[in-house]
Amino acid sequence: MTRQPDVTPTDEAAQAEAANQRAARLVIPLLLVSAFVVILNETIMGVALPALNRDLGIPVSTGQWLTSAFMLVMAVIIPVTGFLLQRFHLRQVFITAMTLFSIGTLICFLAPNFTVLLLGRIVQAGGTAIMMPLLMTTVLNMVPSDRRGRVMGNISIVMAVAPAVGPTISGVILNSLDWRWLFGLVLPIALLGLALGAVFIRNITEPRAARIDVLSVIVSALAFGGLVYGFSSLGKAADPDAVIPPAVAIAVGAVALVLFVWRQIRLQREERALLDLRVFRSRQFSISIALVVVTFMALFGTIILLPIYMQNVLGFDTLVTGLTLLPGGLVMGLLAPIVGRLYDRFGPRPLVTPGAAVVTLVMWGMTFFGTDTQIGYVVAAHMALSVGLGFMFTPLLTGALGSLKPSLYSYGSAVVGTVQQVAGAAGTATFIAIMSAVAASRMGEGMEAVAAEADGIHAAFVLGAVIATLAFFATFLVRRSEPGRDTVDTDGETVPAVH
Repeated sequence: MTRQPDVTPTDEAAQAEAANQRAARLVIPLLLVSAFVVILNETIMGVALPALNRDLGIPVSTGQWLTSAFMLVMAVIIPVTGFLLQRFHLRQVFITAMTLFSIGTLICFLAPNFTVLLLGRIVQAGGTAIMMPLLMTTVLNMVPSDRRGRVMGNISIVMAVAPAVGPTISGVILNSLDWRWLFGLVLPIALLGLALGAVFIRNITEPRAARIDVLSVIVSALAFGGLVYGFSSLGKAADPDAVIPPAVAIAVGAVALVLFVWRQIRLQREERALLDLRVFRSRQFSISIALVVVTFMALFGTIILLPIYMQNVLGFDTLVTGLTLLPGGLVMGLLAPIVGRLYDRFGPRPLVTPGAAVVTLVMWGMTFFGTDTQIGYVVAAHMALSVGLGFMFTPLLTGALGSLKPSLYSYGSAVVGTVQQVAGAAGTATFIAIMSAVAASRMGEGMEAVAAEADGIHAAFVLGAVIATLAFFATFLVRRSEPGRDTVDTDGETVPAVH
């Protein structure tokens, strides 16, 4: 008989690592494409609302619920994804997410009226909310720490570029097709992603038995749903018939958030928390998330403000407005993998600090936008802003999540997703509220509408520039996680310390 060669534990570990890397090369690109498609739908409706309101015969205040309801469902479900990723296999969660998104997209495409369309958007949002935490958790589990930067760079494309190019894609489609094709063109891609995922995605984590705390889910819905609804309502045209005034929603959300944090701290002692807040015991995570809040406020505030400026002050149509924002989105997308590789080599601060400096300078430059600003200047400013934000997103997200121990990856990913929603809504609300207040004041003084709106936009960008300046100084607190040095974290286990 031929004697079989002995297989050492080292050989088995090497074989397992090789198999893991082969799976990562297929699974992660599939998840990236799927996540890009579903996140794109978060902002694709903005440009379509006027045409959709006319076609369905609904007022503007009603049509806005197609975006508000989407954001609300996202805000409610994302905090629960930490539990879902702990409790179920990766393959189960992916199939559930893409099935929900595909069904919702089909409903929207076939919708005969506003009610059915709203239902489709809600179902879509259920799948969208799961995808980003799923993607980040998968990357953290499958990709070695010395190569995470370049992969997280691709995730930055999804998180930052998809919302940025959504209005452009929407404008191009609506220029020649009916609004239903916003969903009809996406549906085959979603179904293909679902089919490929069902065939190729394998399970990489071991689920653990866990019970969901129903009270935490309810309080979470009130907290994050209230904050997102309140902030997003502040960023829209005033609606005197609003069921819940924005200030009331924000107050309820703030109180519920305090209760949610208190309950999670109590449940953590029994390992039953819906969203484990021990992720904030990592100094790197806390500082990075604070800066992520500022960058998302700047990104979403600019995305909402520039189209208003382009159309109401400079007089361009929706197609030109969308194309104006496209170069910045493409630049950020092309830059993200490069920034990821630089992160793997140099760490976060050599990238984040210069990026924040660029964002600060551009935001101050935007304060000079006026009624006669050339479109080339606007395009250049948006591209430069995208470059600065691109140098911040990937290092901040990679450093934040990489500072956690593996058992907290899913919760850290859920926190990032939740922060994105709340910060985006807050940024939109802040910029629009200041612009509206200043414009109204100037018009009350007898100023022409266009000049008054230009003054309002100037005031909003001044605030954005001040916030960006503070964020620039905060970047000097960012440090790199050093794998060789450990510190006690969370429940006594060791994780890389921040130096």
